[in-house]
Amino acid sequence: MELERALGLIAEVPDFPEPGVLFRDLSPLFADADGFRAVVDALAATVDPAVDLLAAVEARGFLLAAAVGYARGLGVVLVRKPGKLPSVAGRVDYALEYGTATLELPAGVVEPGRRAVVIDDVLATGGTVAAACELLEKAGAEVAGVSVVLELAALAGRSVLSGRTVRSLLAV
Repeated sequence: MELERALGLIAEVPDFPEPGVLFRDLSPLFADADGFRAVVDALAATVDPAVDLLAAVEARGFLLAAAVGYARGLGVVLVRKPGKLPSVAGRVDYALEYGTATLELPAGVVEPGRRAVVIDDVLATGGTVAAACELLEKAGAEVAGVSVVLELAALAGRSVLSGRTVRSLLAV
């Protein structure tokens, strides 16, 4: 019941960041202590015990993966936007629902053979998460799964991630 209440805190913001887009804002969920705890616990439960690393997608993924990492005793690698890392292991450009973007992986933090789960807040078109997976795999990691709070099913992000285990707490 607590998870259901927590997920109900996600706000819908029409026409943001541009007309025609319905933005899902997790800020009210993050601000609610019990709701945040319920979501972190539920995400932590999606992580296979054989996983030894979490990959957090900038920026809201950082909050979630850090909390899940703490709860599960796992390290977290931060997948960043360009210009934020002093040393870059890899870079991937990808398409968004309403534009393009780039992600980078820090050098020297992902050892080959690590089993990782990518954690983010929202799965929309799948481009962001697919880029994070690509970066990890180029570094020699095995992507054991993807866990998100919210999946926007109409945008078919799972299709971009076909063959991967994707777990979402809520699909709309």
